[in-house]
Amino acid sequence: MCTLEFADHQPLYRWYIEQLGIFPSQQIEFDRLNLTYTLLSKRKLLQLVTEKRVNGWDDPRMPTLTGIRRRGFTPEAIRAFCTQIGASRTNGTTDVEMLEHFQRDDLNRRARRAMAVLHPLKLVIDNYPVDQEEFVEVANNPEDPSAGTRQVPFSRELYIEQDDFREVPPPKYYRLSPGKEVRLRNAYFVTAQSVEKDAAGNVTEVHCTYDPASRGGNSPDGRKVKSTMHWVSAAHAISAEIRLYDKLFSKPDPYDFPEGGDIFDNLNPNSLEILTEAKLEPSLDSAKAGDRFQFERVGYFCVDPDSTDGKLVFNRTLALKDTWAKIEKKAAN
Repeated sequence: MCTLEFADHQPLYRWYIEQLGIFPSQQIEFDRLNLTYTLLSKRKLLQLVTEKRVNGWDDPRMPTLTGIRRRGFTPEAIRAFCTQIGASRTNGTTDVEMLEHFQRDDLNRRARRAMAVLHPLKLVIDNYPVDQEEFVEVANNPEDPSAGTRQVPFSRELYIEQDDFREVPPPKYYRLSPGKEVRLRNAYFVTAQSVEKDAAGNVTEVHCTYDPASRGGNSPDGRKVKSTMHWVSAAHAISAEIRLYDKLFSKPDPYDFPEGGDIFDNLNPNSLEILTEAKLEPSLDSAKAGDRFQFERVGYFCVDPDSTDGKLVFNRTLALKDTWAKIEKKAAN
């Protein structure tokens, strides 16, 4: 069994069998796997490594088994993808988002949930008792009731994502802004009241009030809010390094470059972003290399082997958005 470029060898192959009088084995050709935004040529991959354009064969951006394992891909997702695309004799290119779709589907069912704030902004609840702290119950995986629940600490000072607050909100912005009420996941309703800024005018703290009757994330009077935000207790948060990996090439076809150019001209300059100030809920402190999680509202992440005691490193496997699922749904309709 071999790929289609060896079909031209068939006459010579059969001639040798006839001349040598050996067992007439059959040669079967099939198309090679090609993925968008991905390079599968071993010669070119070797060049990426030797020229240090990536950090070795197990770099999470590399389409090697060691690379995608380190990024957090599962064997089950890869097998499901291979079963779906099958084998044929027609050369073509498969959208990498199809592979990502199978990976999201697998991790959605098996990955434990956690709350992590990648770009922290301090949120202070002014009417919450200064010395009080409590625990809220959160499901480990809503898709798997057998995964149980965990207790997450809640306190007066929290971290939220910077993008979850706008002092001057744009149209249809439903997250936190002055005078607007939102839900803190599994906790309380809060309403932004005021902000503190640094000398450059950047918002450093948001002050809000909370509704004690809304514990658990629901209001007894039945009022609704349009946004639910994740958070981490500032007093209990652990710090971690987050490596945000993206596609290695900026074009669907890496070989699409102008005359005189090179395939490496299409390398994505933003294929890796490293965040060093992320804040995570304390349950992640015991995570081990290879453990996979869904950071709620953020994406799927895997603990990197570079992690050490006191310094966790997480690799982003995938963001939550699933373009391929939308493509499938549109095709079905």
